[in-house]
Amino acid sequence: MDIQSVKQRFSIIGNTPELNRAIDIAVQVAPTDLSVLITGESGVGKESFPQIIHQFSHRKHGPYIAVNCGAIPEGTIDSELFGHEKGSFTGALADRKGYFEVADGGTIFLDEVGELPLSTQARLLRVLESGEFIRVGSSKTQKTNVRIVAATNMNMLEAVNTNRFREDLYYRLNTVPISVPPLRDRSDDILRLFRKFALDFAEKYRMPVIQLTDDAKSMLVNYRWPGNVRQLKNITEQISIIEQQRDISASVLQGYLPDANYEKMPMLYTGHASDQRTFSNEREILYQVLFDMKKDMNELKLLVNDIMKKNGQEAPLMHEKEFATYPPFIQTEVSPKDYRQAAAPNIQDTEEYFEESYSLEDMEKEAIRKALDRNGGKRKSAAAELNISERTLYRKIKEYNLE
Repeated sequence: MDIQSVKQRFSIIGNTPELNRAIDIAVQVAPTDLSVLITGESGVGKESFPQIIHQFSHRKHGPYIAVNCGAIPEGTIDSELFGHEKGSFTGALADRKGYFEVADGGTIFLDEVGELPLSTQARLLRVLESGEFIRVGSSKTQKTNVRIVAATNMNMLEAVNTNRFREDLYYRLNTVPISVPPLRDRSDDILRLFRKFALDFAEKYRMPVIQLTDDAKSMLVNYRWPGNVRQLKNITEQISIIEQQRDISASVLQGYLPDANYEKMPMLYTGHASDQRTFSNEREILYQVLFDMKKDMNELKLLVNDIMKKNGQEAPLMHEKEFATYPPFIQTEVSPKDYRQAAAPNIQDTEEYFEESYSLEDMEKEAIRKALDRNGGKRKSAAAELNISERTLYRKIKEYNLE
């Protein structure tokens, strides 16, 4: 099967080798019944690959059901997946078939599979091993013939090592792995995607197509795209609707790109895919904020040092108490010394600012608040920007009273 025809059929835009490789694996594995685990950051377009696998399999005339595991409350997910018997819990007014029963003979796509509770993971493992499941509230074993394709933006090996995901289930799901590259690693595709989205929205809203100036094109290609293709599509739609001028300059574009001045930060976005820092781990949100704060504080210290040297005074060093507040990956960048307080009275306020520390919870709360502000309170968009599931974001909003 020609890869270009597959792209055309499933509206996939791009020609980078990593993307072509992912499509080729999906086509090759489709005729089998092997389980597939699709990995990649939020917004890269993982949902296209299970459709490719289903349509090129012998199950293509059977049901295809996509389930967002992260959007289903933990208390009802077993019922959604495996069904329940009448009276099995409060509100169970009738028997109900679950997705695995409905999808018999077809394919079921489990998106955000890493969000499944451990009890549900055990049930899913049984389906993979024997094709058997039991409805909630029943003792009768039922059979299903379903091909399972799963996807996640989590670091699954880390989830296994921290006992958040069953190791045996991981290896059963990961029979054939497919990795979808992030948009920042598809520089040649960014402008292609923008042009396609701009044409689509021009047709949808019946208006002239927006175009980028050369400096805007450079900014678009060099931006880090934490929300990947989904973010690019959303921004293109916003510009298409809001801007009256159809030629978009870099200064206009910058207003739609959160933190555009950071672009692609090597510390966060280089290295092998398995080593890349993403926001799939909630603590990465905190580390990102701490990294940004450290950068700002170091710039301020350099300014103070320059002023004091001009005045013939001794430059202050970072206080040891402040140094201890940084996470390990920041502490390795500097060597702790015998820190001393500055004697000059005109920098006392600065020294107090340096010594102020924030809890990790405060950092996390602030990162989530800013993401919600940047996305106009839209939780789905904020979760995509932070690369965490909507369920996790809802829980954090409630926990920090950010309603």
